Amino acid sequence: MEMIIARLCFAGILFIWVLSVGAEKVSDHEMPCEYPAIFNFGDSNSDTGAISAAFYPRPPPNGVTFFHTPSGRVCDGRLVIDFIAKYLGLPNLSPYLDSFGTNFRHGANFATGGATIRRANDSLFVSGISPFPLDIQTVQYSNFRNRTTKLYSQDKKSSIRKNFPRPEEFSKSLFVIDIGQNDLAAGFRNMTNEKLQSAIPEMMNLFATDVQFLCQQGARTFWIHNTGPIGCLPSTLFDIHNPVPGFLDDNGCIKSQNDMAKEFNRQLKETVDKLRTELPLAAITYVDMFAAKYSLISNAKKQGFFENLDICCGSYKNGVRFYCGNNLLKNGTQFFVDPCKDPSRHISWDGIHYTEAANRWIAKQIINGYFSDTKIPITQACYRL
Repeated sequence: MEMIIARLCFAGILFIWVLSVGAEKVSDHEMPCEYPAIFNFGDSNSDTGAISAAFYPRPPPNGVTFFHTPSGRVCDGRLVIDFIAKYLGLPNLSPYLDSFGTNFRHGANFATGGATIRRANDSLFVSGISPFPLDIQTVQYSNFRNRTTKLYSQDKKSSIRKNFPRPEEFSKSLFVIDIGQNDLAAGFRNMTNEKLQSAIPEMMNLFATDVQFLCQQGARTFWIHNTGPIGCLPSTLFDIHNPVPGFLDDNGCIKSQNDMAKEFNRQLKETVDKLRTELPLAAITYVDMFAAKYSLISNAKKQGFFENLDICCGSYKNGVRFYCGNNLLKNGTQFFVDPCKDPSRHISWDGIHYTEAANRWIAKQIINGYFSDTKIPITQACYRL
């Protein structure tokens, strides 16, 4: 009898120990990630001032809503990446290419307006394509990391170290990638749909190589956005007159372009799944920006916005496109196109880019994990040792 009681006591102790270990693991998993920094890669959807620093500054009325002055963003205010940083308790990211008043203590932004995955045989001054594609951005990150590490190891008393991440923080940081829209836009301009679709696998191979390179450089947590519904951009729709039945979908978007974006995203998702297998020392979250943005466009009025085509700054009249800000006509006349009175009611800022209000709505959805493939919020998406 004493033997049975002893065995029962031991089993009870073992059971309690197992429960406590299990509870400890669950508790550890539920602890929010602590990202010391964010490193962002992409195009104008997340460019916080790189193209402005490298070439021409973004003119007014960009920045009118939040910054009350141009801030390098093509928007009336903040971008999705700004809201991500704010949610994580980090400051707005300084552009890597900006040498004036920058602070990289909590990360850097390598995104540039017009950037692509593939190296385009084109010019910024001809079509707006950036000379800093994704692979160049990742090399810039590598250079930034190596020089920062060298600074900490060689100049231990330097006061400028306070403006850079600590070497051990790079692997704990969040790496955000939002790119692909310009690859599709360039394809629509220069290729048939068949040729563009056949080029997507090459884009995916290049994208995977860039992610692998970042992982080799110590990156561990990736937050990857797919591309949005490019067929819903008002700038594209301005040129459509008397479309044939089936050309536009129920929300007035160009169906063929959105179908191409969906195919791009399908292959991107497959690429991410493959990378998860190849990179066991990384946590990779795939975020469906297409679904998030299309959800907003589909439910614009319900969410308090005007219809998608009602852009805030710029217009298309009598066959002439008037861009947001300064315009120069063929006769030399220059005039300024003012923004709408209330940008917060609009989804589109200038026909291509989203307003701060739309970016805030989108950011809220993806941050909470509603549109990630594993439904993981950004605060739980980090790689855990």
